[in-house]
Amino acid sequence: MPDDATARRRAGTGLGLVLALVCAAVLLTAFPHHDREGGGRCAPRTLGSWTADTTLDAEFTRYGDDPARTDDWTGGDGTHSVRLPDGRVLWLFSDTYLGPVHGPPNPIGESYAWRDLSTPLVRNSGVVMSRAGRLESTLPAPLFPDPAPGRWRWPVAARVEPRSPGSAEQVVRVLLWTRTTGTYPWVYGVPAATEVATLSLPDLRVESVARILGQRQITDPSRRVLFGTTAVADGKWTYVFGGDDARAAARPASRAYVARVERGRLAEPTAWRYWNGSGWISRPRPTAVLGDGRGTGVASAFTVVRDEGTYVLFTMAAGTPGLTTVTSYWACAPTGPWHGPGRGLRAPLPGGEVAAYNPQAHPELSGDGRLVLSYDVNWLAATGGAAQVNLSRNVSLYRPRFEVLRLSRG
Repeated sequence: MPDDATARRRAGTGLGLVLALVCAAVLLTAFPHHDREGGGRCAPRTLGSWTADTTLDAEFTRYGDDPARTDDWTGGDGTHSVRLPDGRVLWLFSDTYLGPVHGPPNPIGESYAWRDLSTPLVRNSGVVMSRAGRLESTLPAPLFPDPAPGRWRWPVAARVEPRSPGSAEQVVRVLLWTRTTGTYPWVYGVPAATEVATLSLPDLRVESVARILGQRQITDPSRRVLFGTTAVADGKWTYVFGGDDARAAARPASRAYVARVERGRLAEPTAWRYWNGSGWISRPRPTAVLGDGRGTGVASAFTVVRDEGTYVLFTMAAGTPGLTTVTSYWACAPTGPWHGPGRGLRAPLPGGEVAAYNPQAHPELSGDGRLVLSYDVNWLAATGGAAQVNLSRNVSLYRPRFEVLRLSRG
């Protein structure tokens, strides 16, 4: 009997251990590993308040309108930025106007600075800001040359990272979207590939361009994924987000995807790992982490920041008329699940038939609970002669606007 009692106690102890392990497994299933990356610091984030960043707005106006500059940046979109090790900020733009700007009034008597219709337009540019926050110079443009006739490169997110893992030498890695000339609805080009350029420091010379992920084998252009609209560092990883062009095919919203790369290896195609819904794989067949094709989703260009343990995504709102409202989502890990959309920011816009697009966060200019966010402004009919006339007679239309956001927790 004593032996039987001991055996029963041992069996009970073993059963209790099994039940504890089962309960732990259930909890781990309820909170999968990629949701726990944010740890206990992850909590909901919503847009609390915003005010115009008049200092940054005025600085871009000063630089762009300076009549002494005859071949520098006067306007552009696709606004991205990266803080350099010496404290300067490199601003990267997609389509860019160069050349002189004439003071107001313009030729039809309006009180706007203006540019000639013959003003050069290049596919990309880089502008350098001093540590003190003063725009100083435009790098020779285009900074990233066209890979072939009818193809061009738009720079997106950029990171400073070691030349290779563990290296003391740092370089700037700039993600590039390669597009090719297309017909309607691909008036902004057909998605072709994701590339990464390496820039030397401190002179910002383009050393090389590496092809990361080609997309021409995917016959439906609306399902091609370009990575690099935003990148977030977390430990040894850089999480690189991308999107498809579903909106160009008249779908309500595009979908968001994510890859990750070890710091120092952004320019190595074999180092990239793509989220496929259950794990990180080397084969480039990503699964969307956000976007149901109806009420949730992103524009093809969006931005993500990390606020303590929470990831916050900003994008133009899906399913709303026009391009006027920036909305947000939050998640405890880059792979989601993403919660939202949350409260929207109605982007202040100048008068006329204009639109806001491409919201981008600038963490290197943020701090003390402030998050600097830019959005681009363009004429609604962004192609054709009428658009060019309107963008030329009022140069402020094709420049970024800046807002200072504060996030609410819980």
